[in-house]
Amino acid sequence: MGTTAPPIEPKATAAPTIERPPERPADLEALFPGRYLSVTSFKRDGSGVATPVWFVSDGSRLFAFTDLRSAKIRRIHRNPHVLIASCRPGGKLRREPVAARAEVLTAPADLERVQKLLLARYKISYRIVMFFYRLGRRLRGKQSVADGAALAITVD
Repeated sequence: MGTTAPPIEPKATAAPTIERPPERPADLEALFPGRYLSVTSFKRDGSGVATPVWFVSDGSRLFAFTDLRSAKIRRIHRNPHVLIASCRPGGKLRREPVAARAEVLTAPADLERVQKLLLARYKISYRIVMFFYRLGRRLRGKQSVADGAALAITVD
């Protein structure tokens, strides 16, 4: 009568780890549907000023084109933290605002790239708006195109 040892259970081995591909950033235009983006920049006293702008995305950042001498650019130079949300043309928000960081781009290559992206997305609408913008500036005795700046917006 021999006694037998209890069966030996195999040791649990660590499963080989499977490397997941890095997650692709979510399509920002899907997160911010529509043609307009409300960009809220902040004054020195902390109060926010919301501005609806046309925008485009390169997949990782949102871009908007504006006048270099606008108050929004001065506020963003002082405080790059902004709130962004999809909105209607009049500025009424369609979704809850999201915290983001804005950077002012002024290099000619950056401005040209943003304008090409805007033309590709808005096609004839962008051309018509820019035509009347230039016409209005000429009628007021200013140069036809103001110094431009692009906002590069990164969602926090």
